[in-house]
Amino acid sequence: MSTIFILFMVLIMITCILLVIIVMAQNPKGGGLSSTFGGGSGAQFGVQRTNDFMEKATWGLAGTICGLIILSVVMTAKPTVPTQAVPVQKTAPARRTPVQTTPTTAPITAPVAPTK
Repeated sequence: MSTIFILFMVLIMITCILLVIIVMAQNPKGGGLSSTFGGGSGAQFGVQRTNDFMEKATWGLAGTICGLIILSVVMTAKPTVPTQAVPVQKTAPARRTPVQTTPTTAPITAPVAPTK
């Protein structure tokens, strides 16, 4: 494996761990970290901004993962070696018929030399 591929895999794994932490910190009912730090009041200490940050961080990390995956495929792809062009035959080859031999009934004799 190449070094750059390992670097991309480490970056993707770190980003995935951060994404899991961000998603787990969110409360599906809207509380999440805002209820932990802000108390019961929604207007105190900018709680709405915490939810906005969490949502933007989730989308940003998801986009980063997709970008890193695409970049790793492009950067670590093996170059293709062009092969020699093979001529394309557009017509079907002519069909060959086997040579038919007929058995001969006469024996094959060698020519006789004239006698003197």
